[in-house]
Amino acid sequence: MTDFTTRATPVVASRGRRRLDGGGPRTGTVVAFLTPFFLPFVLFYLVPVGYALWQSLRVVRRTGGQYGTSYTTFGGLEQYVQVFRNGEFWASIERIGLFGIVQVPVMLFAALIMALLLDSPLLRLKAFFRITAFMPYAVPGVIAAIMWSYLYSPQLSPVVDLFNGLGLHPDFLGPNAVLWSAANVSTWLWTGYNMLIMFSALQSIPQELYEAARIDGAGNWTIAWRIKVPIIAPSIVLTTVFSIIGTLQLYAEPAVLRQISSNISSTFTPNMLAYAVASGNNYQQAAAISVVIAVITFVLSFGFMRLTSKKAGL
Repeated sequence: MTDFTTRATPVVASRGRRRLDGGGPRTGTVVAFLTPFFLPFVLFYLVPVGYALWQSLRVVRRTGGQYGTSYTTFGGLEQYVQVFRNGEFWASIERIGLFGIVQVPVMLFAALIMALLLDSPLLRLKAFFRITAFMPYAVPGVIAAIMWSYLYSPQLSPVVDLFNGLGLHPDFLGPNAVLWSAANVSTWLWTGYNMLIMFSALQSIPQELYEAARIDGAGNWTIAWRIKVPIIAPSIVLTTVFSIIGTLQLYAEPAVLRQISSNISSTFTPNMLAYAVASGNNYQQAAAISVVIAVITFVLSFGFMRLTSKKAGL
């Protein structure tokens, strides 16, 4: 018996070593799992960003006057100097800043109210209202803008006819209203999406917390604003950051409304300005505008996150 045990022990140990060695992750397996993510990330994100940065540092020169031969050369920060001297760029930034200051808080407040109502024990038919609120997000942005442009058009809109019958004569596409008409389309389109993020955060709150609050005498209103809202504050911050990024990327809504309104120019938003400049074959200037927009987006979103983190004591 003793000899058998002595001879068997190395065999068991070697099998154990083989099992432990073979159970760890191998480099090839890790690479195989990560490649489907990193390959598109590099090809469709890092490469375009790098190319845009490179293009923004180049300028077009001509030899022999205006009609001479053109060539592209390194120009340093010359394109960025032109961007910051461009009055249309600053006008579009001012316009989109006003848009964001008004539209983002209104949209997120509406999303929060809808999420709290869906999470309330007093509401019936929750599944129906949840799907109804989320349905606008399923509509592509261009299609949504076309739908609303029909409702804004004085010649086609039944809404305008209704207001005219009441003695009111709204001009949704006028110079003082067209920005807010575009804001209304964005709010209709994205409120349900933000509501779903907040509602998902509300669903993760333990029910025992509500029961303890009710035992202490808290009503539904107190529970909503003193317990639910502070707990889902990270989700509210997340939706705010998404909204800031989306605001600076605004393009589809004003671009569609521009087809029926002369009060929206080709440089109405920063993205529209970049597209208009690129359409004139000035790709280097358009790349510089795009880089500046990206930097502004990063500074605002990161700054907002830092500000909210400090207030939360994180």
